[in-house]
Amino acid sequence: MSGQDPHQPNREQMRQRRTEARRRAVRRRRIVAAAVLLLALLGVGVAVAGLLDGGSGSASPGGSTHRSDPAGSDAKRTSSTTTQPAATTRPHGTGTFTIAAVGDTMLGRAGYLPSDPGDYFNGVRSALHGDVVFGNLEGTLTNATVGKCGAQPAADCFEFRVPPEFAHDLRQGGFTLLSQGNNHSFDYGQAGLDSTISALDHSGIRHTGRTHEITYVRSGNLKIAFIGFGPYPNNAPLNDFPAARALIHRAAQHADIVVTSMHAGAEGVAAEHLTGQDEIYLGENRGNPEAFAHMAIDAGSDLVLGSGPHVLRAMQVYHKRLIAYSLGNFAGYHNFGLDGDLAVSAILQAKLAADGRFLGGHVVSVRLAGAGQPELDSTDAGAQLIERLSRDDLGSAGAHISPSGAIT
Repeated sequence: MSGQDPHQPNREQMRQRRTEARRRAVRRRRIVAAAVLLLALLGVGVAVAGLLDGGSGSASPGGSTHRSDPAGSDAKRTSSTTTQPAATTRPHGTGTFTIAAVGDTMLGRAGYLPSDPGDYFNGVRSALHGDVVFGNLEGTLTNATVGKCGAQPAADCFEFRVPPEFAHDLRQGGFTLLSQGNNHSFDYGQAGLDSTISALDHSGIRHTGRTHEITYVRSGNLKIAFIGFGPYPNNAPLNDFPAARALIHRAAQHADIVVTSMHAGAEGVAAEHLTGQDEIYLGENRGNPEAFAHMAIDAGSDLVLGSGPHVLRAMQVYHKRLIAYSLGNFAGYHNFGLDGDLAVSAILQAKLAADGRFLGGHVVSVRLAGAGQPELDSTDAGAQLIERLSRDDLGSAGAHISPSGAIT
């Protein structure tokens, strides 16, 4: 017999198979380990990216993570519990700030001028008091004769102007600051706007509402910023939320209190109710008043004053800041229709803390009489209308207005 093991070839083959099997097992374990490591690295990367991005939502310039949709998005109604106002580095003034605010205000138009503009506000003068008396100037103070309407019939196009000297009558009526952030500030082009600004300056009335304009006023130890937003290129940008947010945030960095006015929403008695969506009127996107107001407060605003619909709308206290969605018509000699609730108006009197919190206020009811002259209304119809709309549109989130007008 030969000394060679006859089973050696088989054993060698089996040994080679076992070796190859071990190699395959090692390769599998290495592949699995590499996959686990890759997944772990991806998980860490996602977590780090989330931290750097500020968590869910993209941070606004004001430091808020609340997202408000820009114009054209049909934004839904914003919850009042989603986001706190933006934290900003502000001055540290002391005391309180009071304001009286009204809606659309004009002393007539070409061909329809009151004979006694200096006495036009006598019926409401007693209620127009505060550290600032604010209104939306719905037109121009100019002697220009070529306006936006051209040869269009008056029934189809509205352009408003009164003589520049009427600015003195507005000041005599009590106004100290007016917004031009609306659809009539450019009725007579740049020349009309420049004339209006000059007339207000000469009368001692401050103004706001141009595209990048922030107007600062002082009241005691407090510095207050005013910005006038509207849906037109010559206004602060109502429908560009990132730009609006940045403008408000900048104001908040330099003022104790920021007051934002918005010329927003559809018009007329059919537009009393908030919709929670972009409001289209005459083919124009007039903004989403709720989304804009909430965004403004989230960005650093402390008070939002609405105008534009020509009717009163609901009020709301959102994150301890007051929103008046529309203060309606206030004065207009043959400027506005006065049917039904179009003639029901109000003066908002509000008191704010040094940090912008709403401390309390009052709705003084007003009715437009004759051709549009404001008078105090003893029936308190304006206060009761705002209370009803606040309940109908906002439920428990709406401000409560007592029958006599106290905001609670």
